[in-house]
This record gives sequence, structure tokens and C-alpha cells, in this order.
Amino acid sequence: MTELARLKFYATQPHACSYLPGEQATTLFLDPSQPMDVNVYADLSEMGFRRSGDHLYRPHCQNCNACVPARIPAGRFTPNRQQKRILKRNADLTVTSVRPGFSEEYFELYRRYIEQRHADGDMFPPSRDQFSTFLVRDLPFSRFFEFRQAGKLLAVAVTDLLPNGISAVYTFYEPDEERRSLGRYAILWQIGETLRLGLDAVYLGYWIKNCKKMNYKTQYRPIELLINQRWVTLN
Repeated sequence: MTELARLKFYATQPHACSYLPGEQATTLFLDPSQPMDVNVYADLSEMGFRRSGDHLYRPHCQNCNACVPARIPAGRFTPNRQQKRILKRNADLTVTSVRPGFSEEYFELYRRYIEQRHADGDMFPPSRDQFSTFLVRDLPFSRFFEFRQAGKLLAVAVTDLLPNGISAVYTFYEPDEERRSLGRYAILWQIGETLRLGLDAVYLGYWIKNCKKMNYKTQYRPIELLINQRWVTLN
């Protein structure tokens, strides 16, 4: 473990929660002057931290603990019947790993995704600057995994490769290809990539029971939830 006790953290002022209407949220950030070290990142991921752009953060709300960190232990995961169908349905896709960067092809896919799937979220309306600040960070451990069918870009999984696993930072995909379930397929593919790399887990971010957009994560079993600073398995 790194010497986490030496790290500095800062809490935001309470602000409107992005996930639960009427709730106030507070976020704890690692000091932004701290270099983005992959080992520090890995250790903090064990404590429920996530990356957004150049920042490592976790919820730090006074009166709410609805955001529960979730990870999939890749070696123990078994796809269910629906997930097997999703894997078969997308067997024609090719996946390529590239360094993060900006392109109009990426942004147009991201724009369509946000406008059609997340027009009620805090990333709407999408802009090139917002896309770049949020996702295009040229960090040594970060990758864009491109999912293509006959050359056409259908999805991009923004993924961090850590010593203890894969952190699924964000995935955006073609909203018109609903039958493929591209978001779910990206997670299944990342589980397979975690196994291929000999790593332990896929870190999925936060499971929120009462938020429809976030509660899908428990469909992957077994899954581990960070409860009272302990990873607890749900089979």
C-alpha cells in the first residue's frame, strides 16, 4: 500500500445531487496538485474512489450513503443466459486499444449518445470542451477501447488499467443500436480483458439502489459492494 495518510483531500460545498432528486451531495477530492500516480489510484480504488478527468474523487455526503462502490471479481464471474446472448450478438465486433485523444468521430458518437440517452443529466448539452476535459486525458494507464463493426465505430470504453484491476471510467455508444446492448457488452468485454491481463476485478463505480441508471450493476454476479469499508460479495 502507498502511504495514503500523507495525502491531502478536499471536500466540496454541498451541491445538488446528480442521481437522486432533492438530495444534496458533497464530494471528496484528492489534492489536484498530487501527481496522478497509478499506485495511489489503485489504492484509492480499493477505498471507493473514481477518476473523472484529472481528479480522483468519492462521494462524502453527510446524511446519505446511497452511492455504494461496486466491482466485479473477474475470476468468479459467470455470465447468465441474457449476458451470453449479448456476447453472441456482438461477436462480429472488433476491439482496438488506442491512447486517449480527441477526434470528430469520437465526439459525434458521444454527442448522439448524450443527447439521446442522457438529455436529463449534467453532461447535457455535450460540447467538445466538456468531452475533452471529462475523457481525453493522456495518462499512461488510460485507454480508449474502440468497438467497431466493419470499420464503423459503435462504442468507446474509456478504461484505466490499474495494478489491481480495470476501472471502467465511462462508455459511450451508438444509441440507435439498441438491440446490441452495447453498454452491457462493454462491461462483459472488460471482464474478459481483466481475465486476459491476469487482473482481479472490474471497478464499475457506484451502485445506487434507487437510481434506475445506476442500479443495473448488480445484474453482474457475483458482485462486490464496499460496505462499511469492507468489500462484501453478493452472489
